[in-house]
Amino acid sequence: MKIHYHCRHCDTEVGSLPFESAAEALALIKKMDAEEEEERFLAYKKDGTLSVRCICEQCEQILQQSPSYYTLKKWLQ
Repeated sequence: MKIHYHCRHCDTEVGSLPFESAAEALALIKKMDAEEEEERFLAYKKDGTLSVRCICEQCEQILQQSPSYYTLKKWLQ
């Protein structure tokens, strides 16, 4: 199983973890408190991979410069 990290704003692939590291990462992900937060950021694919929605450095910088974008559901066109 692999874990793929994609930016939730621009959908850029941030990175991926191979099988050996996946077990450790899953243990950390399971520590998430709210199930609704888990559903927002995690997606299990049919092929057994896990997709984690995160934020890339470029989008993070843009959000720091324009905090009002946090109120928008989708701010990239």
